[in-house]
Amino acid sequence: MTLIETDPPLAEPVTLADLKAHMRIDLNDEDALLESLIRVARAHLEAVTGTALMPRGLRLVLDDWPDGSVIELMRTPVQSIDAIRVYDIDGLPQELTLSGALLDATARPARLAISHKLGPGQPINGIEIEFTAGFATANEIPPELIRAILLHAAHLYEFRGAVSADMQPAAIPAGYERLIAPWMRRAL
Repeated sequence: MTLIETDPPLAEPVTLADLKAHMRIDLNDEDALLESLIRVARAHLEAVTGTALMPRGLRLVLDDWPDGSVIELMRTPVQSIDAIRVYDIDGLPQELTLSGALLDATARPARLAISHKLGPGQPINGIEIEFTAGFATANEIPPELIRAILLHAAHLYEFRGAVSADMQPAAIPAGYERLIAPWMRRAL
């Protein structure tokens, strides 16, 4: 099971102006650094929570259908299922109809039930599910997740000399875990 981002988000959930106001920075000298720290903080939050904050296209690639009729999409919230393709033995895609699919878009992770399954002909990567995930607008993102991004980006900025931006996140600020706790993925 592999999740691939096909269309990146067009914007970040936190603007440069929001972060600069949070940090009380007036100068523009380090705007590029601050924007990169917003991206790092957002990506980290999405990775540990399984939540897509801003809309983006994703492709879930499976070797075969899971046991049972429910497929976990690995991200939430899901706005739409765009396509389901099953590859035959010659590697040619066969589009499945979406009419029999049932989507639980806000479950964590989102779930998809398919009534009509066509077996893949390829032994690996035989099934692709294209979907769009993320909150429709930044205003719909829960405030605790926005606060977590601001807190994390500010923390990364504070320790920018100790660890380079491409090696972040090197540390998590105090209080961050409590902010994102309700959104964390739990596993047994």
